[in-house]
Amino acid sequence: MWGGQPAEALPWFDRVLELAPGHVATRYHRALTLARLGRHAEAVEEFAQVEAAGFRKALVLHMKRAESLEVLGRLTEAEADWTAALAEDRGNPWLLQQRARSRTRAGRMDAAEADLTEALASQVGDAVDPELLHERGVLRLQRGDVTGARADFDAGLQAFRVGDPPSLLDALRRGLQDAASREDGTR
Repeated sequence: MWGGQPAEALPWFDRVLELAPGHVATRYHRALTLARLGRHAEAVEEFAQVEAAGFRKALVLHMKRAESLEVLGRLTEAEADWTAALAEDRGNPWLLQQRARSRTRAGRMDAAEADLTEALASQVGDAVDPELLHERGVLRLQRGDVTGARADFDAGLQAFRVGDPPSLLDALRRGLQDAASREDGTR
């Protein structure tokens, strides 16, 4: 699987599970392989079996199952798994960002903005992630908070670091332009 050939790995996982049906780590890796192959419904079922068996890496299990659930459009369940992952690693900015994205897709903009705000609250100075600022700025702009969006896009430009993707810089600049356009349209 790790060699980039998940289709070839799957029969080997099946063979191990024939010999040792209770081998949880094999079942977990089989679930990862199914997800990698785009067989997300099967992966979700397999992750549920892994969870029921008491897999000790609950954080990773919840993250991976949430990803598959999102692909399947099962956003409420995905949000629940992101929340469970956050229970394992409270305040993790990346996990908060992932849950915010899931909430945004589900139309829960207030909750998504709250997640991004919480993620940003833990960051200071050079550690501020301009991607989080961009995402919150986009949400704020969608919700009509032009002033808040502009502040986020400005802060994102200030926080932009060497090594951040140039497309993010472009997106922050576009966000500022969109905010300015909306301000001009309301004057």
